[in-house]
Amino acid sequence: MRIVASGLLVILASGVVTLTAQQKAAEHPDFSGAYERYGNIFGQPTPAQLADKTIPPRNPPAPLKPGPMKEYQDRLAAIREADRKGTPLASGYVSCLGDGMPSMMGAMFPIEFLITKNQVTVIEEAFTQVRRILLDQPQKSIDDVEPGFFGHSVGRWEGDTLVADTIGIKEDIRYQNVPHTKDLRIKERIHLVAPNILWDEITMEDPAVLEKPWTVTVAYRKMPNYTLLEYICEDNREFKDANGIQQIHVGDTGKK
Repeated sequence: MRIVASGLLVILASGVVTLTAQQKAAEHPDFSGAYERYGNIFGQPTPAQLADKTIPPRNPPAPLKPGPMKEYQDRLAAIREADRKGTPLASGYVSCLGDGMPSMMGAMFPIEFLITKNQVTVIEEAFTQVRRILLDQPQKSIDDVEPGFFGHSVGRWEGDTLVADTIGIKEDIRYQNVPHTKDLRIKERIHLVAPNILWDEITMEDPAVLEKPWTVTVAYRKMPNYTLLEYICEDNREFKDANGIQQIHVGDTGKK
């Protein structure tokens, strides 16, 4: 009887373990798939837009400290003046360079999330930009990360929310022309607010540049039948001079 009882105990215990594993796997949603940017508000929001809780609030301006604010304003003034003269400053796109982080999360073109056990992969169609959020791994020291376009991202699940932490963004990779230092840290909270609507709440921290953390929110709408297209930029290269002036009007983005 003891052997049988022990056997039953093992079976029951195994059942509990299996159930626990199933429950753990179901703790977070699998929002894998292709999405498009959703809920952009330009100008004064309409009453319907304000009432729609799937549309995020308008993003605030960067709370820049005085020195970085002057650098930011000078850059915008230089862009406006160059446009006025008909000699626009070449952007990274002219050199076939992607946005980097966090601009790529703005989803100028469709964006795809792929959720697997140890990693969430984010792909933007524009310039075939790819970033990897490594799950349940410790973040590195900033000094141990080689600066890049997308930095080093780690993440974890908090219930139905993917929480990501990114460091190591090159200082010349800027979001909305806002300057930053090597110490920029980007924190994200990615979660569904409706069955087909995903939000990415992006908080940028850089004490040397920002008066306080700066949070912007991007919303995406799922595209169930869409497959990301190949996007190879090859027609815009070398179209700037040594001063960074765009040399021709770029009419072909190189999208194939």
